[in-house]
Amino acid sequence: MAFDLDSLGQDIRYAVRGLLRNPVFSLTAFLAATLGIGATTAVFSAVDRILFRPLPYLNEDQLVSVGLMAPVDTNEFLFAEPYFDLRRDPGPFADVTAFQAGSIATDLTEGAPIRLNALRLEANFLDVFGIRPAAGRMFTRAEDRPGGPPVALISYSLWQSRFGGEATLLGRTISLDGAPVRILGVLPKDFKMPTLTGADLILPLALNPATERNGRAFRVFARMRPGVTVTQAIAQLQPEFARALLTVPPQFRKEVTLRVRPVRDRQVGDAKAASLALFGSVLAVLLIACANVASLLLARSVSRDRELAVRMALGASRWRLARQTLTESLILSFISAAAGCALASVLLRVFVSLAPAALPRLAEASIDRRVLLFSIGAALISGVLLGLAPAMRRSGALVAGASRVTVTTRGGIRAALVTLEIAFSMVLLMGAGLLLRSLWNLESAPLGFEANHLVTARFVLGRQRYGAPEKQIAFFNQLEQRLAGAPGVEAAAISDNIPPSGGMRGRPLASIEVDGHPRIAEGTGGMVSWRYVTPEYFKVFGIPLVRGRAFQERDRDASDFTAILSQSLARRLFPNEDPIGRRILKGPHGEWTTVVGVAADVTNLGAARESWPEYYVLRKHAIDFNFQNAEPPMGWRSAVVIARTATPAIAAASIRDIVSSIEPALPLEIATMPQTLRELDQRPRFYALLLTAFAAMGVLIAAVGLFGVMSFLVTQRTREIGVRMALGATPAAILRMTLASAGRWTLAGILLGTAGSLAAARVLRSLLFHVAPWDPAALLAAAIGLCVVALGATAAPARRAAALDPNRTLREE
Repeated sequence: MAFDLDSLGQDIRYAVRGLLRNPVFSLTAFLAATLGIGATTAVFSAVDRILFRPLPYLNEDQLVSVGLMAPVDTNEFLFAEPYFDLRRDPGPFADVTAFQAGSIATDLTEGAPIRLNALRLEANFLDVFGIRPAAGRMFTRAEDRPGGPPVALISYSLWQSRFGGEATLLGRTISLDGAPVRILGVLPKDFKMPTLTGADLILPLALNPATERNGRAFRVFARMRPGVTVTQAIAQLQPEFARALLTVPPQFRKEVTLRVRPVRDRQVGDAKAASLALFGSVLAVLLIACANVASLLLARSVSRDRELAVRMALGASRWRLARQTLTESLILSFISAAAGCALASVLLRVFVSLAPAALPRLAEASIDRRVLLFSIGAALISGVLLGLAPAMRRSGALVAGASRVTVTTRGGIRAALVTLEIAFSMVLLMGAGLLLRSLWNLESAPLGFEANHLVTARFVLGRQRYGAPEKQIAFFNQLEQRLAGAPGVEAAAISDNIPPSGGMRGRPLASIEVDGHPRIAEGTGGMVSWRYVTPEYFKVFGIPLVRGRAFQERDRDASDFTAILSQSLARRLFPNEDPIGRRILKGPHGEWTTVVGVAADVTNLGAARESWPEYYVLRKHAIDFNFQNAEPPMGWRSAVVIARTATPAIAAASIRDIVSSIEPALPLEIATMPQTLRELDQRPRFYALLLTAFAAMGVLIAAVGLFGVMSFLVTQRTREIGVRMALGATPAAILRMTLASAGRWTLAGILLGTAGSLAAARVLRSLLFHVAPWDPAALLAAAIGLCVVALGATAAPARRAAALDPNRTLREE
């Protein structure tokens, strides 16, 4: 053992001296390896929490989300009656629990008022997930009932920031929306809902099976019994699914399905494909870097053939020489890994700043022990791969003085490595091209309205002061009056929601009654959205009216009910008919709504999703049946002010001053429409920019590798080139011969990379917008780009070969 340790120490010292004697080689190899390991470590730290890291729940593999899937929602849900059935007979589940979809805006009204987000959970929610409060306790079943005591749990961050982490807060009463609520406990510091939504407060769900009907939607989670699979659970739930369909309108039932999926799948959603694509792309960069450094090591080994031959003649075994090479590559890899971790920390901060919401839990990513172990593992594997090719080339030929066959073979290995680098670069460029084209299509997609010069201000009226509809109406009337003629505001409107980010109210198309028309056939139509707007809405947004007229002030009479349809909805309700003057939407007391206009379609679910048809109804100065049709959790207390302005800063200040003059403590979220659109495109932009950066990184490393191998071959073939020129070969012929070699490797790499690109593009399919995974333009652009890079990398060595003096070359030989 002592001998082994001594020889290992000798190998290490010799390797370090060798690296220091060749600073250019060492620095080049170090930079390539650092880039590869650093980028891979950074991306791993981002996707680890999505794909690999265990979730912070007890026996996470048993936890599933269960419910109905319908066009009205992108996630599964259950209404009250089906959930009560499931709770009575859980079937494949050991336990089930639920919380109310959507957060509740709640005001902490003691001291300086602040707006909080609250969620309503069942009493067993934390137990189902195996979560224990950081302090205090969860509310009990006895407390989780209608008319039960007002109790709550608060988040750890709120406990620290507002109450200084005081233990005396437990059991104390605080004022929420002007009402006393007793604090029972504090949620864990790292608490996240299984939907990844945060909450400042947890309140009892307070379900009442005797009176609860199907007005509210719930997110339902369950813990499966041991040994039960998701497929088995779905099969066992079919009878309950059939009963749950009875709670869905008959016209809508054919579009509803049952879904049971693991909690991790629900959290990841469409980010799984992006995570796999990013991780695969950065692994490709690492492989390109390894191939490049291996090529450098092979070139370096040629210059050491005489030295190695002497060592073998003096008794060094082939294993000892291979171990020496492996020691050098491992030292190089581990030094690069240390620098790579520092680079990964910087890259990770860049990722978060570019798009904090692009990947689930991206903001939580850090270079922790788990990521460091990954980096060490990547360094170890890289070191072995880097040293493998030079180590395996030690042969008896070295003793004979390194024959030409050996050199040629080494050149072939380096050419193969460069071909692989080009192939991986082709895959990266193709993926980047697809995402960039998709991003371009997404950002240039027509919105249907004029987004420039718009300022928006979102708010939610406090429950304490504005719980009554009359008070809400009074607030909005006063706000609308003061917005007219405000400094910097050319025109203003108020709506319950705005395009293009969704969040609007929806209903099945089949539920819209049309005077004189039969009901729409069962199972057809899909969803329709609707908005509650003031008369200036279309002027502010610049939405053209293609037929009829816009809303007018006289339409706000208490006895008048008018609507404006989108073009797509007008075509659905009135095919080949003029909708103006027709009546739809019969009210609770027989009131019909008259269609007065048809507006151009707008993007109302984001450009990446197909928009729903929609209609608009007018906000009155008094309560009507539209206003009374409030949906939980916030009803009509939630609103958006939209202002068209040439001076956004002045308009924003005016809106803030006006709202503050009416309700001083009301929080506002003010943004310009271009800012909102940039946030909507944040995720696809992040994916495209990151993959483009990786592609550029890979191509740069591959270009360096191609330049190196061509320089190596020109040096090794100097005598051959001199002979050819002495026999009459022209510099142009030598140039063509050199470029042809690089051309063959490049073409082989492009063909191999094309096959890989078409296979890898399937992973990107869900991330693309109006771009086919086999898009010929992206494929052609990637191929041309690689050819240009290859030509640039080969040009200098080729010119050097063509400029050789045959007389001087032959004299030197």
